Amino acid sequence: MNKYFEKVKNYLLELEYSIVKEDPENNFFIVEKEEALIKNMVIDIDAPIVLIDQVLFKVKGDNPEVFKKLLQKNRDIIHGAFMLDESGEIVSFRDTLEAENLDLNELEGSLNSLTLLLNEYANQILSFVK
Repeated sequence: MNKYFEKVKNYLLELEYSIVKEDPENNFFIVEKEEALIKNMVIDIDAPIVLIDQVLFKVKGDNPEVFKKLLQKNRDIIHGAFMLDESGEIVSFRDTLEAENLDLNELEGSLNSLTLLLNEYANQILSFVK
């Protein structure tokens, strides 16, 4: 087990996230927090980093205007950014944190950044899906 696994788990529990799945052997969690709009978020502890990944939506076709708007919105995101998977179809929120120096406030800030983004940008995201 990765030495940071228990540390991240304790932080997630303190922040009242539901751990849907945990895999100490592969060092990842799948978490949810309904009131924060978080569902099936993957937190992967791959020392020296902690990777936070939340799938948001699938892009319909090659749509440069959607990609342009996402890149522009990245400028406003406090922690993390939108990213596109290798297929060019799935948009996720992703943030990486240093495992060695990770503290509760840093993890909370990253998770809150996504919640804020989803609350502020939900209508625009829905328009991308349609």
